[in-house]
Amino acid sequence: QVQLQESDPGLVKPSETLSLTCTVSGGHITTAAYYWSWIRQAPGKDLEWMGAITYAGDTYYSPSLKSRTSISRDLSDNHITLDLSSVTPADTAVYYCAGGPRLARTSRSEYTYWGQGTQVTVGS
Repeated sequence: QVQLQESDPGLVKPSETLSLTCTVSGGHITTAAYYWSWIRQAPGKDLEWMGAITYAGDTYYSPSLKSRTSISRDLSDNHITLDLSSVTPADTAVYYCAGGPRLARTSRSEYTYWGQGTQVTVGS
């Protein structure tokens, strides 16, 4: 079975770049799903779709985060990566990687694969 595991950076300092890696196991990025997405949930807020990359490498981003977000894939290591620059405490959230057939979905049930999530806290 396909499993997704996010890295665990823990605490990130304000103004730095948050870098997360999603390791896909049990299947390959190019065949297991069409879109590979990053979604986050800040305390007291709804799930927020951040962006996605297709199996072929095309990227799509939420307009509100586009200027700070970069998603890439590493086919050799079966990784989906997220880089979020210039972080502030407002970026504190649980970050999830997910795979599925549709773009920009904000319900977990609409994804085929969903990681366990990683808590990221932005603070000094």
